[in-house]
Amino acid sequence: MSDSQALKDSFALVGKSGDEVPRYFYSYLFLIAPEVRPMFPVNMGVQRDRLVNALGQIVSDVDDPDTLVPFLQQLGRDHRRFQVVAQHYDAVGRALLATLGYFLGEAWTPELEKGWTEAYTVVAGAMVQAAEADSAVNPAWWNGEVIGHEQRGFDLAVVTLRLDQPMRYAAGQSVMVETPMLPSTWRSFTPANAARADGLLELHVRSIDGGLVSPAMVYRLRQGDVLKLGAPVGERLTLRASAGRDLVLVAGGTGLAPLRGIIEEIAWQGPPRQVDLFFGARDAHGLYDLPLLRQYEQANPWLRITPLVGLDAGTFENRSMAGPVLRSGAWHGRSFYVCGSPSMVSATVRDLANAGVPHDLLHFEDAR
Repeated sequence: MSDSQALKDSFALVGKSGDEVPRYFYSYLFLIAPEVRPMFPVNMGVQRDRLVNALGQIVSDVDDPDTLVPFLQQLGRDHRRFQVVAQHYDAVGRALLATLGYFLGEAWTPELEKGWTEAYTVVAGAMVQAAEADSAVNPAWWNGEVIGHEQRGFDLAVVTLRLDQPMRYAAGQSVMVETPMLPSTWRSFTPANAARADGLLELHVRSIDGGLVSPAMVYRLRQGDVLKLGAPVGERLTLRASAGRDLVLVAGGTGLAPLRGIIEEIAWQGPPRQVDLFFGARDAHGLYDLPLLRQYEQANPWLRITPLVGLDAGTFENRSMAGPVLRSGAWHGRSFYVCGSPSMVSATVRDLANAGVPHDLLHFEDAR
């Protein structure tokens, strides 16, 4: 791209204006292209953060095409679910340049405008090409009819969907979900089952304080409602990352979902390997899926389930579950998968690493 340092310096300068930058950008965008407003949620707070984070990553990786290009391609594919088409990128580009010009003031030189224009042309081109390629193999979204909604606790529900067309995914990949109650508001969930030929997909949902999508799914969703699901993404929690090793799976709460999917994928597709699942919860009610897990354990001699409750799970201390896991075996050479709340994952991964588990054997999703 053009002078990358000039792009970085100017973006850093604009960033000093904080939240006013995305506010100005979206105000300008909706003014020149009012038809795009329905693509965005009513509450724009999260969307503004996503804009700043995406721009920040693009500028940060501008000199690293091996990192930047896949990121842009995924952005392009992701935007298909919002019905973004090629001509929308022109309006976004105009809004971006107007925003930069407004906040840079006298520092907005013709040379800098030319550099940002060239950079945005490359960014938009990569996103459009990826979206067009994806449209040849995937729908913009899948429709999932709710055929089961089982309350497993006051704030937790297991939702079963029937997809309108097959979705190919690896256990551990996540999908973005939109409810009919909150149009254009999406949240990421990881299916709790391996991909099935019958198109059924199970989601484990805990209502998050202050959240929008998760409370709607726990308390307001009904059979017959239709959700939209984006394309599956992510590699960190898939079996491919383990390179065939035996596994130690550590789940807290609904962090069980991707790990249960992994167990199903091994059971259905193989090859078999030794798998130990540690399932932690604050109290016995939090072990909401234990009966089914016991059935899996009885049917598969390579699987061992260890429930952990309260103090045993570490939930009243530093939220780390590493202690009981490390005391249960040597686990030499095994891959560890850790899923749960951000604080639990961070603490558990930290303690496992401090205990000598190599970084390349630790698989988890970074907190976003």
